[in-house]
Amino acid sequence: MNIHEYQAKAVLQSFGLPISPGVPALTVEEAVKGAKELPGPLYVVKSQIHAGGRGKGKFKELPADAKGGVRLARSIEEVRANASEMLGNTLVTVQTGPAGKQVNRLYIEDGSDIEKEFYLSVLVDRETSRVAFVVSTEGGMDIEKVAHETPEKIVTFSVDPATGVMPHHGLAVAKALGLSGDLAKQAVSLTTKLYTAFVAKDMALLEINPLIVTKGGELKCLDAKMGFDSNALYRHPDIVALRDESEEDPKEIEASRYDLSYIALDGSIGCMVNGAGLAMATLDIIKLYGEEPANFLDVGGGASKEKVTAAFKIITADPQVKGILVNIFGGIMRCDVIAEGVIAAVQEVGLTIPLVVRLEGTNVELGKQIIRDSGLNVIAADDLDDAAQKIVKAVRGSH
Repeated sequence: MNIHEYQAKAVLQSFGLPISPGVPALTVEEAVKGAKELPGPLYVVKSQIHAGGRGKGKFKELPADAKGGVRLARSIEEVRANASEMLGNTLVTVQTGPAGKQVNRLYIEDGSDIEKEFYLSVLVDRETSRVAFVVSTEGGMDIEKVAHETPEKIVTFSVDPATGVMPHHGLAVAKALGLSGDLAKQAVSLTTKLYTAFVAKDMALLEINPLIVTKGGELKCLDAKMGFDSNALYRHPDIVALRDESEEDPKEIEASRYDLSYIALDGSIGCMVNGAGLAMATLDIIKLYGEEPANFLDVGGGASKEKVTAAFKIITADPQVKGILVNIFGGIMRCDVIAEGVIAAVQEVGLTIPLVVRLEGTNVELGKQIIRDSGLNVIAADDLDDAAQKIVKAVRGSH
């Protein structure tokens, strides 16, 4: 789960981290009112969407030479003008894709006098199974570009969970950023607080880009991006309350209500599979035969008939799905339950596109019999390779 920048900064502030004063706004008048509450005279008007690259983004409804989604304003009237242009319009960035995202919220922040910009993030390093820091002097830039072009400018290190964060970790950050004296002391404090926040809130990602040094000699988190481990959200109702469903795919929201693992993709073949490994293999073999998967949907090891029905309805709700492949290996999951769920869903929502079903494992013969007896126009497959070829052929034949 992701949250907006202004929400992330409120979380950081609760852990004592240095941020600039700022006010969220849902309307132009709230933006103006918020700006008047800030010290000024320089303000930053920031679009709040769940995507990076906002500053370099472009609004669909505005001229090509219009400013991006993060703008400086040197007066209250400029705040008003910028807010009027940004709210309700669609911002396209490198991370949103061509469809973009509609800007429904703004963050009006007090301007900062910037001396230097850095990059700092905290994440889970799956190779070491530890929390790791990624630090670079190249702040305010696309870190992937830095990693590709000048990887020597990125420093990474992990924290031993047995000791937790220690002063030497903060000194490592200071050294990587070339900080000394009082700024090095600030870096130690900031590193400790970031790690504490990361662990306490079960984050998956905490990115500060840029982390700045002001001309007054202060370290400050000028931006903040946070992602949280969805499996741990039950421990954090305060974080769950920050969820903005307008930023998420409606099908993914519906899937989460049934505890389904669903991710929308760009292809034409919908996939219902049990088990992440089998799902990945299914996606790969669809691509091998020349088509693209429309989703990743894992119904899990012990799905009920109702859960399978919900999964099928979510897949068919996607207008770009031209065919569906159900690929089930029944271990804990029983093939007859899958069959009953698919039939119930088809009877409820109808079936206007090709459907290929491959079942194997527990109660497989019963599952196949249920589908045969249903009278539905379902294409049976013997194995995964056979299933992939049949759904690709069916989809191409329906074009």
